[in-house]
Amino acid sequence: MRQVIPQTHADYDETRIIERPDGFYWTTKDGERELGPFATLVEAVEEMESSDDEAFTPGESLAEAEDEIGIADWIDPDTHEPAEEGRARIDDSH
Repeated sequence: MRQVIPQTHADYDETRIIERPDGFYWTTKDGERELGPFATLVEAVEEMESSDDEAFTPGESLAEAEDEIGIADWIDPDTHEPAEEGRARIDDSH
């Protein structure tokens, strides 16, 4: 059964959508990753389009990209992980 795409998604890149028995998949623009399955073609197209909007911007620094997705810029010296909740952990051992 052919699914109908709403007008808002009518110009999606059909070459990046794959239909399989378990659902719909979409591939990244570079063709290196395949994401899915999605229950409907519309869900796959919407996810593909929203992911394309959030893509890395050329010239964007690592710090800007991390800030955009909410990664803390302070690294905990004990765990070497980003700070919890964006705040530095206070060491009470002194």
